[in-house]
Order: sequence, then C-alpha cells, then structure tokens
Amino acid sequence: MKPLSFSGTAVWLLRLGLAVIFVLPLVWMVAASLYPPGTPLPTSLQLLPDEPTLRNYGRVWQLIPIGRFTLNSLLVVALAVPITLVIASWTGLAMALLPRSHQRFWVLISLAVLMAPSIALWSTRFFIYRYLGWYDTVWALIAPAWMATSPFYVLIFYRAFRRIPGAMYDAARMDGAGVLQLWWLVALPAARPTAVGVAVLSFVFYWGDFISPLLYLRSQSRYTLPVALQLLEQLSRSDWALLMAAAVWATLIPVFIFLLVQPYFALIGQERKK
Repeated sequence: MKPLSFSGTAVWLLRLGLAVIFVLPLVWMVAASLYPPGTPLPTSLQLLPDEPTLRNYGRVWQLIPIGRFTLNSLLVVALAVPITLVIASWTGLAMALLPRSHQRFWVLISLAVLMAPSIALWSTRFFIYRYLGWYDTVWALIAPAWMATSPFYVLIFYRAFRRIPGAMYDAARMDGAGVLQLWWLVALPAARPTAVGVAVLSFVFYWGDFISPLLYLRSQSRYTLPVALQLLEQLSRSDWALLMAAAVWATLIPVFIFLLVQPYFALIGQERKK
C-alpha cells in the first residue's frame, strides 16, 4: 500500500472536514431529541442530556397524525419522482438529437426558464389547479413533475445524452429502433448514474416541499411532513426536544435513500472523469 502524498493527505483531510460540517447538525438534532420533554436545550457544549429519553418520539405521534402525513409525503414522491425522470429524460434526449444550432437555442430557453423566480408562478398555478379540479388533491403537488420539475434536470440529462457517440444512435436506428426504444435501450442505460442523481435531487425537492402543500391543499388529512412540522411548531413552540424528534423522523427516509444509492455516486464520479 503506497503512503499518501502531501496533496493526497490534504484532500483527505478536506473531505473529512466537509463531512464533519454536514454530519454535525444531524448528530446535534438526534442528541437534542433525547432531552426530557419541556427541557430547554443547554447553551454549553454538552451534547447528550444526563438522562436521555425517547419519550419525545411517542409524543409526536400523540400530538399529530404524523403517520398519515408520512404516507402522504411517500405518495407524492412515489408519483412525482418517476414522472420527473421520464419527462426530463425524454426532453433531454430530444434536445441531444437536434442539430447543434437548435440545441443551443433550447439550452438558452432552459436557462432562461430556470432563472424565473418560483414565487412568480404561485398565483398562476393556483388558478390553473382550480380550473383543472386539482386544488386540494395530490395532483396539485406533483403537477410540476409533468414539466420535468425543473429545467436543471433536463439539462443534466441533455449533457449525459449528448456525450453518447452518435454512432450508437445510428446503429440502433438501422436495427429498426423507434424513438422509445432508442430512449429505453440506448440512451437511458448509458446515463444510469445521471438518472440516479436526478432521482435523488427530485426526491429531496418533493420530500421537503413546504410551499406547495401550504398553498394548494385545504384538507389537513392531505398535508405532507413539512406542513406537519409547522403544525407541531405551532402546538408546542418552545419544546425544542419535541421539534427535534419530529425533524429526526422526517429526516430518516431521505438519509436511508441517500445511503441506499451511495454506490451509484461513485459511478457518477467515474462518468465525469471520462
């Protein structure tokens, strides 16, 4: 085993420092949830309480129907993430197969749409959802997925499909492949790490979306986890241990998904080096 060089050691220490910066808030959140109910959090460097307890997690389930809110969030991501992957990859492939001059035009259009502030679309979406009968339904929450959620995801797929040699597309066409077969059998397998990255990004987007449920839902039974955390904060504003317990519950599934797809991130890094 070769010893690490100075540059290799510096890079390793930098990565370790960045990992600590990102992991430390999660560790503090878990530790804060173990304080007794109603106990103020210490201002000192003490991390764990003298007598850790899990009672705050039980109180979360007693105060709000967090199980129902969790199922609502899972339903949203289960519908929105696959739709986002399909629409974004279709659009990215269509852009990659256009002539170069047309590609530049649609890239500029995508960048212009990406710079539009989301707050400018709130009222317009509200009236559209009311007209379509989507107001106070799950369809209002996943509607952006039918437009690939974000032009950024389209551009990610466009970049990945553009790097595929054109001879592969031509060979597939000569074998009689149609547009959908070209997408499913040629383009998508070659961009699998990109698809995993877009899936993770869209999952985080819909899982943590607070504004859409607040604006487009009226029935409390359809609320998602971000709104549930806000409701809990209104019920017990100063009980930080309780709020941290709810935050831990809301973070468990994204962390689990991140660990599950961690091996694919190495593939993404290898794809970028090519």
